[in-house]
Amino acid sequence: MKADPAAWVATFIRDALRDPALNTLQDPSNERAWADPLVGFSCGDDPLYEQYQEYVGPFHWTPVEAFAAAFPGGAVGADELTVISWVLPQTEATRKDNREQTVYPAERWARSRVYGEQANDKLRRLLVDALLDQGHQAVAPVLAPGWKSMRSDWYVFSSTWSERHVAYASGLGTFGLCDGLITPAGKAVRLGSVVARIQVLPTQRPYSDRHAYCLFFSGHSDSRTGGRICGRCMARCPVGAITEAGHDKDKCSQHTSRTTAEYVRSHYGFDGYGCGLCQTGVSCEYKIPTVQDV
Repeated sequence: MKADPAAWVATFIRDALRDPALNTLQDPSNERAWADPLVGFSCGDDPLYEQYQEYVGPFHWTPVEAFAAAFPGGAVGADELTVISWVLPQTEATRKDNREQTVYPAERWARSRVYGEQANDKLRRLLVDALLDQGHQAVAPVLAPGWKSMRSDWYVFSSTWSERHVAYASGLGTFGLCDGLITPAGKAVRLGSVVARIQVLPTQRPYSDRHAYCLFFSGHSDSRTGGRICGRCMARCPVGAITEAGHDKDKCSQHTSRTTAEYVRSHYGFDGYGCGLCQTGVSCEYKIPTVQDV
């Protein structure tokens, strides 16, 4: 590895996604699943990770705990670890297709949820292996022994490692009303991460508010109605799971994981699921929105 490990990691991720055997929707034309990625970094001793144990739940791993899941028994300091986070933007074609939907996901979107996430898992493993080859212990927490999803008293569905919270800590985006992460590439994205025993300067976080990029929380009001300036994700949700009070994860999950699965199987011919309507057809679909976008 050369003197700039951040550049090496970013280049590795981008090059891996140029491989059509990895980055594919597995459709007849072998269309790519993801557009060009964004990459960010955070320190293993960033105070946010301990705060997540307070706000998400005590079960949420710190980077040290995630690292220990793969390398038990070894003493490693939090300051020795770097969290590598990446954003995989949906392609323009996938966003366009899903933008036109009103109840069920477009086929491209459903494929990205299943086959695109398989590509994301392959990317996780490839990066871990490449770092190990360079002499740096590494783990992809969501693939590590002990990772699991669970219910949280505050957040309903949670897990021992949240890719969205990691991306927030790594300067890659802030949360929207629907709980999606709004990144410089918008909200129509998937996320991934690896924890490595390597020293990389953290990416600057250009925000301190977890809702900084969401126009609904911007404080601006619509001069015509006097209400919030945005909230398009509420209208886009086919089951009313997004309101001014926030995101009803149970209602969302029922539609996304169950109702759409039957539709995908019967209409697209593969076992899949998804929705993503609140991530498309909104002002934050493919960028950080401004007041002029409403």
